[in-house]
Amino acid sequence: PTLARWLQSNGYRTWYVGKWHNNGRPTDHGYQATRGLYMGGGGRFATPQQDHAGRAVTGYKGWIFQDDNGNLFPEHGVGLTANISSRFADAAVEIIETTGGNSEPFFLHVNFTAPHDPLILPPGWEQTYQSSQMPLPANFLPEHPFDHGNLRGRDELLFQWPRTPTETQSELAAYYAVISHMDQQVGRILTAMQKHNLTDNTIVVFTSDHGLAIGSHGLRGKQNMYEHTIGVPMILSGPGIPIDHRFTADCYLRDLFPTLCDLAKVDGPADSIDGRSLAPVLTGQKEQIHDFIIGSFRDSQRMIRQNHWKYIRYPVAQRDQLFNLQGDPLEQKDLSNDPAVAAIRQSLSTQLDDWFAQW
Repeated sequence: PTLARWLQSNGYRTWYVGKWHNNGRPTDHGYQATRGLYMGGGGRFATPQQDHAGRAVTGYKGWIFQDDNGNLFPEHGVGLTANISSRFADAAVEIIETTGGNSEPFFLHVNFTAPHDPLILPPGWEQTYQSSQMPLPANFLPEHPFDHGNLRGRDELLFQWPRTPTETQSELAAYYAVISHMDQQVGRILTAMQKHNLTDNTIVVFTSDHGLAIGSHGLRGKQNMYEHTIGVPMILSGPGIPIDHRFTADCYLRDLFPTLCDLAKVDGPADSIDGRSLAPVLTGQKEQIHDFIIGSFRDSQRMIRQNHWKYIRYPVAQRDQLFNLQGDPLEQKDLSNDPAVAAIRQSLSTQLDDWFAQW
């Protein structure tokens, strides 16, 4: 079952807001109702768009707000629009305002599009960050040292080759502005929770599916195994969660399913969850829940991360990389050919092979 379906079967009201990028509709997967649902289906309303840098928008064409019955609302904008984060927050706040006083427990899933490209700046946020003052990533490179398997992908072609400091700074300024605007909308949702006295008995999770390179390692997009892409925010608050505490446990997003069940004191499905609960980490019983973390992108990238070591294999390029994240968190010193750590490289490579052999 999905998390929404499981919680619904345990007495929760389940709501969905925002981008839906899965098969079917949210109501097919355990969500009882939606507000501010945003998905494809409005191609006939699509018009040409440009991003903050004047580049033609190629993604989200025909994406549109709609209701559970498939009625479309082109008046709310088609494609990614400047005020889309505000509309998602409006929908979430409306749900809290109208149902927050009920005695039934609820599960509200809000899926923002920001800061996914195209980056379109909300009105009044254009000068929030000055591009000339944006620091370049410390691991900025004009080009990636080799073809990692996606140098001709859409994300990478949004930047010119080689990467330039000026273009990178402009993109970072827009990226930060879109994030700051989304952060403000998240604040509106939290304020609505406080207004209805929901803060003390509600678990809140803020996370993302991936980051972006934007100049780091000579890349622009998300299709890579570097920390700036796979290391995403994971912020939790609520009953049973320590305040102002930072944990270093490695995890997957799928670990949220059993984690939330444990925190909400809901028995999880006995044998159908791939994830592992982070509850023992939050209570100080464990430091890690996984021996290692695996990542991949199509057939061109394979990655294993164990403690502070990361090994990346590029089957198509016939290259590999080894990084000691403790001494090299920005992944600038490839140790794959260092004899002093050859045993570590071999161990990680073998574990990576063994893991993929299972599938």
